[in-house]
Amino acid sequence: MNALRHGLDRFLGGFICVLMGGMVLNVLWQVFTRFVLRHPSSFTEELARYMMIWVGLFGSAYASGRKSHLALDLITAHLHGARKRASELIIHSAVLVFALAVMVGGGGRLVWIQLSLGQQSAALQVKLGYVYLAVPLAGACIVFYSLHALIDTLHHRAEETHPSAGRN
Repeated sequence: MNALRHGLDRFLGGFICVLMGGMVLNVLWQVFTRFVLRHPSSFTEELARYMMIWVGLFGSAYASGRKSHLALDLITAHLHGARKRASELIIHSAVLVFALAVMVGGGGRLVWIQLSLGQQSAALQVKLGYVYLAVPLAGACIVFYSLHALIDTLHHRAEETHPSAGRN
């Protein structure tokens, strides 16, 4: 499971970098066409907006995997021992439930509705369901990271209870 997590970390990190690089090039093209050519590109603003949505959602998944979420550190930093472990379990469970219900469940429904309606973006003529696909995909990544964190927290607790369990 650690190898899968490491692979997802590498993929998300690279994907976010590519999106950010593409967003920079897109905005540079927008500025160039608007101020140098005096004929602004028709698609760049919409593309930048959609890329920003994807960067934000997948960036939050990446941050969740790195345990960089504000609540993870704010609450657990002042606790020790069993209370710290209990708060970590509660936090990871809450993040898991939210990501599963809202992002995967609600986001999946949003994608399905948008694709069935066939609504398209104005400038790019892309089905909006594909734009919103980032919500359930990022949610699935957060679910994976939360499950991994829960298992990791429980595993460390078992090792502390039975010190010989981790040796082999």
